[in-house]
Amino acid sequence: MAKVSVRYQCSACGASAPRWVGRCPKCQEFGTVSELAPVRPGTAAAAPVRAARPVSEIAAADSPRRPVGLPEFDRVIGGGLVAGQVVLVAGEPGVGKSTLLLWVADLIARRRVGNVLYISGEESAEQIGVRARRINADSDTLLIADESDLAAVIGHIESSDPRLVVIDSIQTISSAELDGRAGGVSQVIEVTTALARVAKSRGMPMLIVGQSTKESTVAGPRALEHLVDTVLTFEGDRHTSLRLLRTSKNRYGPADEVACFEQTEFGLAEVSDPSALFRGMRDVAVPGTCVTVTVEGRRAILAEIQTLMSTASGPPRRGVTGLDSSRVAMLIALTEATTKTPLNSRDVFVATVGGARISDPAADLAICMALWSQVTGAPIPMAVAAIGEVALSGDVRPVSMLGQRVAEAARAGYKTILVPPGSRERMGDVPAGVTVNEIPHVKKALDRLDELRG
Repeated sequence: MAKVSVRYQCSACGASAPRWVGRCPKCQEFGTVSELAPVRPGTAAAAPVRAARPVSEIAAADSPRRPVGLPEFDRVIGGGLVAGQVVLVAGEPGVGKSTLLLWVADLIARRRVGNVLYISGEESAEQIGVRARRINADSDTLLIADESDLAAVIGHIESSDPRLVVIDSIQTISSAELDGRAGGVSQVIEVTTALARVAKSRGMPMLIVGQSTKESTVAGPRALEHLVDTVLTFEGDRHTSLRLLRTSKNRYGPADEVACFEQTEFGLAEVSDPSALFRGMRDVAVPGTCVTVTVEGRRAILAEIQTLMSTASGPPRRGVTGLDSSRVAMLIALTEATTKTPLNSRDVFVATVGGARISDPAADLAICMALWSQVTGAPIPMAVAAIGEVALSGDVRPVSMLGQRVAEAARAGYKTILVPPGSRERMGDVPAGVTVNEIPHVKKALDRLDELRG
């Protein structure tokens, strides 16, 4: 009899090890290496079920989509669910994953196309019923089951013949035929593989909930992401009501879409215009603020940069919220060098509005202009927006998707937009009533700002 080999694998990075170790040698994480299911070496060759065919003889099969009826969710998955598609929705505990998928399940159930099955291994059916009443999910064809055994889960699917299945969550489902705890590496891989096989054999979309780490990556083995067709990440700050649903992998559509939701007392609500959340609502311009246009996925969103300065009573402080602190420090130094205005005796605070988190370098020019507006005490006109990355030399560099950014600013009512040089050639037609000023250097932007004020 062939000897059974024992393998060990890291649940954080997926690296294999010949023996158990307390610290993964690849990612340096502690306590993430665990034993996998035994593997028997050697597999005899078998006759293939279907012979290999030339690619020229294989017709491209269309994959008809089934829209959920939730425009933001349909946007992020590429227009709708595909038959047999397995979608993994990851997010931190409490961010609203279960609420979102229960809402999606109810919308499909209301179409009366068949049963929709929601299986939870974390909560009882009664607990899910409380949430369902809170979001008005009361369709007769929405079936709820609380189960954590893989065989029983497949039995529910066979008996109810659903049009959609929601598994909440994959870390709570386990197989009795496999050793190891629920949520372990071997259990998660085996359970996901079995459920994906059922979904594809029945042509049935399946939504799977998974937990994520503090770094917003899928918790558990990295192989989990390869076993599914689509990976969505549901993100949100506990201090704000905004929730972002991002696509990080999609075999049936774009992998860089973003959908916006807002957490309310009655569940989640779609945010069709997220730009309104990240701008100050005022009738008069105030010093120290400037509007820019960032890109989340393929969506252009307006965001306001706010700055505040005060005389330092001790060592000067630098407070940054929603932006990269090291990049803001560089832009403060650049503004100081460009304007010959010393800021080393002032406390400087830079923040975004509405809890927005901006990593897009296209906000650089707006940060410099907001800082200069705060220094001079003169507000930037309300119809002015700034877009552009700023280099250490002060040059304004091009950014991606400039046409979409300008169009979004024009839609929101901004008439004068400062952009990098050469932008007109790349962006095409300028929206009617909008003036686009190409700014080669930060100093030119500040001079242009003085002209606009005058």
